[in-house]
Amino acid sequence: MAERSTAAVDVADNSDDESLTAEADQSTADGVANNRERDTDSDEAQASGGTNESGKTSPPELHSGHKLARRYRLEECVTRLDGFSSWRAVDEKLRRAVGVHLLPAEHSRARSVLASARSSALLGDPRFVQVLDAVEDNDLVYVVHEWLPDATELTALLAAGPLEPYDAYQMVTQVASAMAAAHREGLAHLRLNPNAVLRTSTGQWRIRGLAVNAALRGITSDTPQRADTEAIGALLYASLTQRWPYEDDAYGLSGLPKDLGLIPPDQVRAGVHRGLSELAMRALANDGATASRHESACTTPEELVKAIGEMPRIRPPEPAFTTPPEYQRTAYQQSSYGRGRPAPHPGVTQPVPTPPPPLQSRTGKALKWGVSALLIAALGLGSWQLADALMNRGGTSDDQNQTQTTDDNDKGGKTADPVQPITIEAAQEYVASGDAQAPGDVGNTYDGDTNTYWRTKRYNEGPELAPYKPGVGIVYDLGSAKDVSAASIGLRYTGDHTTVHLYAADSLSPSTGIDGMKEIGKATDTGTSLTVKASKAVKTQYVLLWITAVPNAPADGYSSAGYKQAVTDVTFKG
Repeated sequence: MAERSTAAVDVADNSDDESLTAEADQSTADGVANNRERDTDSDEAQASGGTNESGKTSPPELHSGHKLARRYRLEECVTRLDGFSSWRAVDEKLRRAVGVHLLPAEHSRARSVLASARSSALLGDPRFVQVLDAVEDNDLVYVVHEWLPDATELTALLAAGPLEPYDAYQMVTQVASAMAAAHREGLAHLRLNPNAVLRTSTGQWRIRGLAVNAALRGITSDTPQRADTEAIGALLYASLTQRWPYEDDAYGLSGLPKDLGLIPPDQVRAGVHRGLSELAMRALANDGATASRHESACTTPEELVKAIGEMPRIRPPEPAFTTPPEYQRTAYQQSSYGRGRPAPHPGVTQPVPTPPPPLQSRTGKALKWGVSALLIAALGLGSWQLADALMNRGGTSDDQNQTQTTDDNDKGGKTADPVQPITIEAAQEYVASGDAQAPGDVGNTYDGDTNTYWRTKRYNEGPELAPYKPGVGIVYDLGSAKDVSAASIGLRYTGDHTTVHLYAADSLSPSTGIDGMKEIGKATDTGTSLTVKASKAVKTQYVLLWITAVPNAPADGYSSAGYKQAVTDVTFKG
């Protein structure tokens, strides 16, 4: 049930090519040169800087309509390069589109590609495009992976212009967090470029080609973490400026002016977010640039994730409200209703109809006098009852009335204070044991956007996470000590049940375990929203949201079926 804890095999092969981040003409660790071609999964890329000893091996002569394992029907070849080919295909068994990499079994990189694909498949992180199958079938080796028809490459997004600060912040946060998780398992990308980063229709960022794209081209690196970190810095630089941070043009982007060096993004384009500009320079400092404000360079994705967490959070832009159009009369109101009533001519002022005169007949006068008499009788009766009550009120009545008045004052005079939402200043994932879930996504739980979220990993058994894992959760900083009486939690998945506890913690990194914290409340639900109420408000600055049970949810575009949960929004109330 628990997450995979064993390290995956490294993706390096026997190639001795240099680190491709060393020179601007190779543009990041992905081995970019000047010739343009179609990369895997139809991504636009450039030729590999890796070894080419296998380039003379001819790719298999296949055509559209060919079937692999009587299941995968090849549809369109998107890459034919260096002895391998990549295709868009159809999985006829599951009736879905997939991507397929093909190369001869005698290809010198075939073993490396198989090993890399199987290691990537074991990672099972939904932030990466998943490897579905890796097979050696007689004289062919092929790798089958997800195909995301609703996703857009970062290359296409940047063709329309630089990203907004919030979008760039989300991109670098999610990509850095995903790569940090991959490197913890011994996996590197080494071809992390704008074609390998996709944004889905729900706004999530996903990475394709982990380990496999580099293995197909024989790319290796002695410092894979440094190479991937610099590549993330280049992605952020391009997202902020719509320029590639090297002298050569690449991925449809213009390079920097020659002999100018690597200058900060906020000096390339006006209006660039200062914090993101400095972050890009810290990641790109590996290439010899000087980090802004003398801050240390980030040499690993883990360091980059930490640097992102230390910078002020960028909130999504406020929605733009357009002025509603003028009220338009309906066709019914505009039409002439009934015969003999012509439609008014435009521009002609229509006379206001005179209201009918009041009733002047004998019947109308009698009706008016009758109503007046009833009103006078009602007033007289009310006055008599009021006078009788005042005259006959005795001592006992006085005592009773006094008691009633006192009770009313006690009830009405002391009104309960209205429940107020509490602003969340910061948050950090809490890991009691094992690996973290998604530390880079905790900010999505209080950004006001229901489309973003922090998710747990997928488990094979449940709903209870114990004894394999005591729980997963996030510690929230409320800025100062406040009375916490309730929490509203938005959830992504339904089914079985979700159990959430609230605890008062002593810091963002609690010094005690769960047993040493004071429980505020607990709740269980099966829907997409859950409310935890405290029997008595607890005053604390730090609140731990602790999940101990997750539902069995079906497969979606991010992970396969299993026990999992995602938190979309969290609101605390005092």
